[in-house]
Amino acid sequence: MATLPDDFRFSQGSLQDFVDCHRRFQLRYLLEVAWPAVEVEPALDFERHVRQGAAFHRLVHQHMLGLPVERLSRMVDDAADPDLSRWWRNYLEHPMDDLPPRRYPEVTLSAPVRGHRLVAKYDLVAVEPGGRAVIVDWKTAQRRTDRRTLLSRLQTTVYRYVLVQAGAHLNGGEAIAPEQVEMRYWFADFPHDPERLPYNAGRLEADAAYLQALVEDIKGRKGDADFPLTEDERRCRFCQYRSLCERGVTAGTMDEAGDAVDLEAADLDLDIDLDFDQIAEIEF
Repeated sequence: MATLPDDFRFSQGSLQDFVDCHRRFQLRYLLEVAWPAVEVEPALDFERHVRQGAAFHRLVHQHMLGLPVERLSRMVDDAADPDLSRWWRNYLEHPMDDLPPRRYPEVTLSAPVRGHRLVAKYDLVAVEPGGRAVIVDWKTAQRRTDRRTLLSRLQTTVYRYVLVQAGAHLNGGEAIAPEQVEMRYWFADFPHDPERLPYNAGRLEADAAYLQALVEDIKGRKGDADFPLTEDERRCRFCQYRSLCERGVTAGTMDEAGDAVDLEAADLDLDIDLDFDQIAEIEF
């Protein structure tokens, strides 16, 4: 019987797994079961998509750190990847000029929740001390996720909540009020249409109660009977444990995935084709 370790750190990914399927959370995080099954077919296309997304995030990160656009663009040209080239071009041609001036790319924050740490790793947090605080998340999915789905995902809940709870040092030592916070999803294939999700004190209070209840719920579960399979078997087609759980063998396709699975959340240890190791670290 596996129970939650005292030092377990929650994230939007682990909480989303629990909400989607209690058994998947148990297998992945408590039992740490490695199961040799692909999540999405065709496997090579899925792996390529994950590589492309990771490469795009690294490009934007390096640009935010101050590397010249010309140098990064040459790397994109050398990669000869039409999707990556299109995303990079869209990023350059549709800059978010309204972002606050103080910018923190790839920053990680954490806040306590019921005796555990809740960790959020942001693509970008842009802050105007005493003013706005904008969370930006770059998305390279083939489809634009609708507003209702984004609001329902744990990423939105966790990122906005943790920034308010733990972002003071990004704001000159002053706490960030929920009304100052905006979560912005920027879609690489839909650069004209980012989704902007404002925040407020009422939503913060509701998120706090929800996250605390989730953590308490997980802490109270012990054996297999406490971690049942999801009733939404559509999700099983995009889960690596589907054959272990006798929920089928064949994976769903990327076209079928829709909002049933976040393709960018895949936990894959992949090398990135762009040679970022040749770029010197930026010193601050």
